[in-house]
Amino acid sequence: MSAAKKTGNAVVWVIIAMLIIGLGGFGVTNFGGTVDSIGTVGKTPIPVNAYARELTAELRTIQARTGQQIPLQQAQLLGLTDQARGRVITNTALDNETARLGLSVGDQEVADQILLSGQFDGIDGSFDREAYRYSLRQNGLSEAEFEDQIRRETARAMLQGAIVSTVAAPETTVDTLFNFIGERRGYSYVTLSAADLAATIATPDEAAITAYYEANPADFTAPEAKQITYAWLTPDMLLDQVEVDEAALQTLYDDRADQYIRPERRLVERLIYPSTVEAETAAARLESGEADFETLVADRGLSLADIDMGDVTAAELGAAGGEVFAMNEPGVVGPLDTDFGPALFRMNAVLEANTITFDDVRDELRAELGVDRAARLISDLLSDIDDRLAAGATIEDLANETDMVLGNIAYFTGQDADIAAYPAFRAAASAVQEGDFPEIQELENGGIFALRLDEITAPRLRPLAEVREEVIAAWQAAETTAALTAKADDIAAAANSGAPLSDFGTVETAEPAERGAVAPLILSETVFALNAGETGVYADSDLVYVVTLDEILPPADDADTQDMLATLRTATADSIGRDVFVYFSQDLLNSAGLTLDQAAINAVHAQFP
Repeated sequence: MSAAKKTGNAVVWVIIAMLIIGLGGFGVTNFGGTVDSIGTVGKTPIPVNAYARELTAELRTIQARTGQQIPLQQAQLLGLTDQARGRVITNTALDNETARLGLSVGDQEVADQILLSGQFDGIDGSFDREAYRYSLRQNGLSEAEFEDQIRRETARAMLQGAIVSTVAAPETTVDTLFNFIGERRGYSYVTLSAADLAATIATPDEAAITAYYEANPADFTAPEAKQITYAWLTPDMLLDQVEVDEAALQTLYDDRADQYIRPERRLVERLIYPSTVEAETAAARLESGEADFETLVADRGLSLADIDMGDVTAAELGAAGGEVFAMNEPGVVGPLDTDFGPALFRMNAVLEANTITFDDVRDELRAELGVDRAARLISDLLSDIDDRLAAGATIEDLANETDMVLGNIAYFTGQDADIAAYPAFRAAASAVQEGDFPEIQELENGGIFALRLDEITAPRLRPLAEVREEVIAAWQAAETTAALTAKADDIAAAANSGAPLSDFGTVETAEPAERGAVAPLILSETVFALNAGETGVYADSDLVYVVTLDEILPPADDADTQDMLATLRTATADSIGRDVFVYFSQDLLNSAGLTLDQAAINAVHAQFP
């Protein structure tokens, strides 16, 4: 029972949260008492309220992602109703099986789940029965109904845990994946660029320009775009209206004194010993040349990272500060007394005192305070602008009657110029639909904007006259890549025939690397497609690489790689376990049989807008 209980706890808390939070709008019970299920799995009814909850949760998730309420008709087109119904049917199939097996939990377990959840605690942190009753009543649930739901969810989690926990990852699968991920390859390569060509690529004639334009229409087609009119206002636009007095600047400078006034510091390492005798012995070994400082550190079972104090002031070193700061050149001093025992100090560098004066940063501080105060001015304008929009003001009215600036943009996914550089605007522009009422929204820098969708323009092939320079540049780039690739193919053929790669340019040799560590990363696919000793070519627009695979090594035998293997084994088992449970659930459904009441399903749908 204890293992199953652990498996079920996380699931139960999720269910409790869904029950208490996700039932809003479905506080009715059984839809007036006329419908209590949308069908059955075997002998177990599929609760109508369970389907309503799942569908509500699905719609709320989509709304949270898009910022828009999704009507039921659109949810059906997107398959959301099918997903919600599929989950509740699967849960019912599991409930039917737990009932057949007689698998359940006692009242004490249910009580423990409720008490430990913390969902119904009072202000003193203990369980509040009145809060419990009130929460359930607000959501149209009786205590018996809620507790039965917890009982069924816990039993369901126990069944799932029993199935999934028995699944182990096949070692052959794990080894195959491990070798694929961890295999290392050493390689050498020569990089070719336009400078390696014997002749510069000339400007194309009109026939070539036209032919390239006609052969590559997708490259010169403007995407579907939303023609948007917007008004916006950012703090930078109001800087000339903001006054910042010297006293405020001085106060800000003083508040940041530790950033602008840096005392003399030292880069220091501190090696502490248990006793003065041991510290003096270590100092003597160092002085005689018997051991260097790194050896002393290793003898203490430490690394340099363990004893590194970074850059410190004399005050931060306490009683040892005087002697350490008396050193003008790197070296070791000690033993010196510290709060942790006698220690040797190695001083590695002197960092001179540095002061950035108020005059040095006055303009920077003025700009910062100005932007901050301008943002507050914009915040004060929000209510007035909201009132104007509510009274019927257009985007153009906002620009004419306030400090907001009018603009137009043909917005498409991927655009990030001007106002589209702000994520908040891109999100709003992506979501806006025809007929949406303009609303004031905030930008990440404290600015605001409102927008209106005027129309959606279909993709269009831009005229050759409009994109002529782009076509020429693209043609030249394509010809350059083709010429470089031809040259690289010749080099690869020579190398595969025995010629050393160094005969054709500067060779860069890379240490053996895994797939994700190949540098440049674009060479990964080529490197891992070659046989040992083989040379291949990779073309990347303006650069072309000639690559020779020098060696193939198995995964490294170190702690990190073993951790990766363990993680891979666990992840593989989890993935297979989830698949097994899906098949198990489907088999339960097939064996028990499913019936659905479309009228009941329609009744649920009727509750949604």
